[in-house]
Amino acid sequence: MSRIGNKIITIPAGVEVKLDDNTATVKGPKGELTRTFSKNIEIKIEGTEITLHRPNDSKEMKTIHGTTRANLNNMVIGVSEGFKKELEMRGVGYRAQLAGNKLTLSVGKSHPDEVVAPDGITFEVPSNTQINVSGSNKEVVGEVAAYIRGLRPPEPYKGKGIRYVGEFVRRKEGKTGK
Repeated sequence: MSRIGNKIITIPAGVEVKLDDNTATVKGPKGELTRTFSKNIEIKIEGTEITLHRPNDSKEMKTIHGTTRANLNNMVIGVSEGFKKELEMRGVGYRAQLAGNKLTLSVGKSHPDEVVAPDGITFEVPSNTQINVSGSNKEVVGEVAAYIRGLRPPEPYKGKGIRYVGEFVRRKEGKTGK
């Protein structure tokens, strides 16, 4: 945990990082993110590098140190490159449609499910069965993608449902499989 905290974060070109007490504000081409960190961790900005220091080597400080560094690094990556989760739908009649910032999913229910994109999140539908969720905040991108997947998770017998691209779904044999 402390090995991650000791790594230096490099600030790419076009990204500004400001510290006010222990509130970090990161601005870049993809947006602006703000987060308040623990007062026990000392954050220093020196040129294009950010270093983090902890007061002692207790287990709690090591975990806070690593988590703070990971969150700050994700903020820097998010405003410079952004994050993206890709989902795919498998099933007869399963399809996605995009209208503005509203995603409409037909996934075998009696009614279509509608998902409205929160601030900073964009949906893309390259084909009827593919959904891309992108944004600058890694946590929100993951939450929205997990919510969409939770609307119809892949079932273990035929594998129908919404899954991440590249996700392996363990299949069951069924009654006649023995």
